[in-house]
Amino acid sequence: MSKITEVRWHGRGGQGAKTAALLLAEAVIEEGSYGQGFPDYGPERTGAPMRGFTRISDEPIYIHCAVKNPSIVIVLDQTLLETVDVTEGMPNNGVLIVNTPSSPSEIRAKLRLKGKTVYTLNANQIALEEIGRPIPNTVMLGALLKAAGLMQMDTLLRGLTKKFSHKFSQKVIDSNISAVKRAYEEVKGE
Repeated sequence: MSKITEVRWHGRGGQGAKTAALLLAEAVIEEGSYGQGFPDYGPERTGAPMRGFTRISDEPIYIHCAVKNPSIVIVLDQTLLETVDVTEGMPNNGVLIVNTPSSPSEIRAKLRLKGKTVYTLNANQIALEEIGRPIPNTVMLGALLKAAGLMQMDTLLRGLTKKFSHKFSQKVIDSNISAVKRAYEEVKGE
């Protein structure tokens, strides 16, 4: 039986959790793995809490439901830590990555976590400085790459370029690439 890596994204409508979940799945497929990426939302509006999911495996994936026991959780908006149990279903060896100016130890204490690895990054600040808008999704992909090593950096950047080239200018693509690289270097974990 193959091991499936499951990722759950917590964000708010408009922060790019859906795009990030899909982009990650498409990038691992480019490397020869199997992937699924999909959102979980209803008629929510911009700013409403939502979730995205990504599954990665070395064999075909036959399950098509929400991720209940993610090995990796990515939180795009730290205010969700107050209202959503983002660690629900995570194993003790799970990885939590939070967009926040707080340190990993501060998040660990706030959530009373034991046994999980916590990474933090001020993705909003990086997004503002590199992209010009506080949309943290691609920034958090760089943090994820460092924290979990799910693929090669070049594969992720090629996938980002491919997905964004239909919609954005080269300047926007380049700024997102810079943000991903910077996140990879700046994310902190414990």
